[in-house]
Amino acid sequence: MQIEKIKKLNSGKYKIVFGNNEKIITYDDVILKNGLLFNKEVSSSKFNDINIDTKYYDIYYKVIRFISKRLRSKKEIINFLDKNDVIKEDKDKIIDKLEYIGLLDDVNFVKAYVSDRINLSNVGPYRIKNELLEHDIDIDVIEKQISKIDSCLIEEKLDKYINKKVSLNHKNSIYVLKQKLYQELINLGYDSCMVKDKLDNIKGNSSVIFNEYNKLYNKLSKKYSGNDLYMQIKKKLYSKGFSQGEIDDCFRENE
Repeated sequence: MQIEKIKKLNSGKYKIVFGNNEKIITYDDVILKNGLLFNKEVSSSKFNDINIDTKYYDIYYKVIRFISKRLRSKKEIINFLDKNDVIKEDKDKIIDKLEYIGLLDDVNFVKAYVSDRINLSNVGPYRIKNELLEHDIDIDVIEKQISKIDSCLIEEKLDKYINKKVSLNHKNSIYVLKQKLYQELINLGYDSCMVKDKLDNIKGNSSVIFNEYNKLYNKLSKKYSGNDLYMQIKKKLYSKGFSQGEIDDCFRENE
């Protein structure tokens, strides 16, 4: 089988045109490996080799594009190759090559992952650690990078998150708000002691209880009056998590 023409395409690939009008879209790696620049006569077995090599580089460059979006763990690459039904021989070959050229390195992956999650999300160290463990990465590698996280940065993240939630709170009592925030922050992966210290320092918004008082008054005054009305309002406010002191202050203000 004679090679009539080898043409470079805009995609960076090459089109090989054979004498029988057979065509193969392939890569320069395949052309060089099979010596097609100098040997224009291709046997049937060589033609078969070209097709096999082309399929290999199809998936190899697909993996490269997958990595180019962001660094990947070894487990992610294995799962990606499995989803594409890559045979074990080619899978091992691709992984070995990626490791050799430095595109697959779990240490670098962990560094990048920790940096991205700390700087670009609300999650804390414990959550990051658990996420990395799902990648089947050595625990020592993970803990080494987690230990390098600046504690001041963690505190800044907590302050920013808490302050935002407090400023948006127009309904919950400080007690209820603290309970919700505590559970949220623990689920996000922050240290419980650090969270408690931060929450102990937040102050309630006095306007919240007055807003609740006014809503309850407007609603319950249609059914109750006098002392019964105030008892019902107190009961409702207490059930919403407001302290006796907050309720007493609110009633004094509204007398």
